[in-house]
Amino acid sequence: MKQLSRHQEIVNLVQQHGYVSTEDLVEQFKVSPQTIRRDLNELADENKIRRHHGGATIPLSSVNTAYTTRKVMQLNEKDTIAEALAKHIPDGATLFIDIGTTPESVAKALVKNHKDLRVVTNNINVAMILMANPDFKVILAGGEVRNRDGGIVGEATLDFIKQFRLDFGILGISGIDYDGSLLDFDYHEVRVKKAIIENSRSVYLAVDHTKFGRNAMVNLGSITELHMIITDQEPPEEIVTILKDNEIPYEVISK
Repeated sequence: MKQLSRHQEIVNLVQQHGYVSTEDLVEQFKVSPQTIRRDLNELADENKIRRHHGGATIPLSSVNTAYTTRKVMQLNEKDTIAEALAKHIPDGATLFIDIGTTPESVAKALVKNHKDLRVVTNNINVAMILMANPDFKVILAGGEVRNRDGGIVGEATLDFIKQFRLDFGILGISGIDYDGSLLDFDYHEVRVKKAIIENSRSVYLAVDHTKFGRNAMVNLGSITELHMIITDQEPPEEIVTILKDNEIPYEVISK
């Protein structure tokens, strides 16, 4: 069994039983204990399971990975996805760019070749990146600045975002459940994301494969509210079915 398929099966078993032991996984997949331990470590890094003595349990839904760690995780994949998404944004467009490390990669991709973009963002890091292109007009939302990642959230941010009606909304997300739910960790951030969805004519989600099946505590909405998903690996079968049933296009970008 390929590693990706084994990872998915492990996640399914943890969700089904609540706890699975390393010994049981070794027996089921006919691989070495070292291989299973490596699998569990990788899945825990992606917050898809939680390591437990002798096995794995369901991950915590209340704690996100630190920003400094997320910034370097799946870095090449994020850049590849961002380059692909940027091709869908025409010169002269107006757009929101959300909080998150993948939206920051999208900002870096847009700076390279685009002209005359008008960007509203609640992400200080995105604003700093976009300032490198003199053809861009960058509008930074007001509100409370989070020290940990440069995100801007709160009632003032929400009111600010609602003033606009833009061509595109570029979202980041912490997790996508198998039923298509879009998940995140911060209630205040989720409210801003919802406002971006409601005030964008088209909503694009740039997401690497580790977010599929990843747990988080706040339900933002459904992938059926999106207009396109761009990712680096084929999504799980359950999510593909939802996308196809709702005629939502998705692109799988190879490195």
